[in-house]
Amino acid sequence: MRTFRYLAAVAIAATASTLSAQPLRPNALLAGGPSPAAQKIAMAKEKIARDPKHAQAHSDLAMALTQRARETADPLYYVQAEEAVKASLAIAPDNFEALKVRTWALLGQHRFAAALELATALNKKVPDDLMVYGMLTDANIELGKYDDAEKSAQWMLDLRPGNIPALTRAAYLRELFGDVEGAIELMQGAVNRMPFQETEDRAWVLTQIGHLEYVRGRYPAAEQALNDALTLFPDYHYTLGALADVRTAQKRHREAADLQQRRYTVAPHPENLFELAEAQARAGMTAQAAKSYAAFDQGARAEMNGDDNANRELIAYLAGAGKKPAEALALAQKEIAKKGDVYTREAYAWALWKNGRKADARKEIATVLAVGVQHPRVLERAAVIQGTTAKTASAR
Repeated sequence: MRTFRYLAAVAIAATASTLSAQPLRPNALLAGGPSPAAQKIAMAKEKIARDPKHAQAHSDLAMALTQRARETADPLYYVQAEEAVKASLAIAPDNFEALKVRTWALLGQHRFAAALELATALNKKVPDDLMVYGMLTDANIELGKYDDAEKSAQWMLDLRPGNIPALTRAAYLRELFGDVEGAIELMQGAVNRMPFQETEDRAWVLTQIGHLEYVRGRYPAAEQALNDALTLFPDYHYTLGALADVRTAQKRHREAADLQQRRYTVAPHPENLFELAEAQARAGMTAQAAKSYAAFDQGARAEMNGDDNANRELIAYLAGAGKKPAEALALAQKEIAKKGDVYTREAYAWALWKNGRKADARKEIATVLAVGVQHPRVLERAAVIQGTTAKTASAR
């Protein structure tokens, strides 16, 4: 399950009910206590037990369950969230807050077109709701509709300057557009505004700061942010993956493989298994890598027709270690027909290149670089396709 990189920190605003007013111990997780989301789930269930007809309590439960899905990378929490939404709507049909949580769950399940449709309807109903604009931004980003995403994010900033959900979304857009320094500034502003008790949200934003520092090649700064995130939220799957990227850049491949193994242990999804296989291959762990690739191939194919899939990783595998470039291209063509975000387009360009369609690959990668994305993997592949260097690709 590839949950959103840029959607955390939203729970603070989205659960602006009596739940968010309850004191949470900042050190609860480190002391072996429940996570922020687990505490909110418990509080919502207590409310429901006292008053089963309290529609907002069911909505609060649904929102807390989606936050728990992000904490654990377990998609079953989204299923439970939908059940809580249904309970809320049964009590209060057309409950706006419940429909917002349903949109949020659709995003978490990668049903982006459906989420965009529902968020658009909610926006027409209540044109000044901050988080509806946030969900419009999220869906449009994932579908590659960056102009619309930018407009929605700007509305968030205009409605409430300096709010955390808007800052994280604006930061992600700045990263996509090539302004990594500006993205770090916005993420730092977000973490500075966060309540200390929201340990997972803070760890998420620190992870994004670490990722951005990695993108611009400042590895000590990246390590600092990521280690701080792991202190707040131990074995956080997002952070383990980001730290593995740093270790790979430092050519500390065995450490990267160990981190990817830890990540896969806590979040056993095919895309994470692919990253583990790649790390093992770089570390010279040939036998382990072969087993991981084989298990990934099987797992990714099992979910390739679903909304939440590992198809980008499967394209990379088939075009590379899997040695099935024609199959990689066929899958990439299906993906590009559904959404046009830069990472899907980059995977498509790579598949074109691996199939000898060099002119088409250059044309496709040019559309990716035109957005401004600076991710090292994208620039490395762009350099291969264009026959230049990663630095030249970045400048273009």
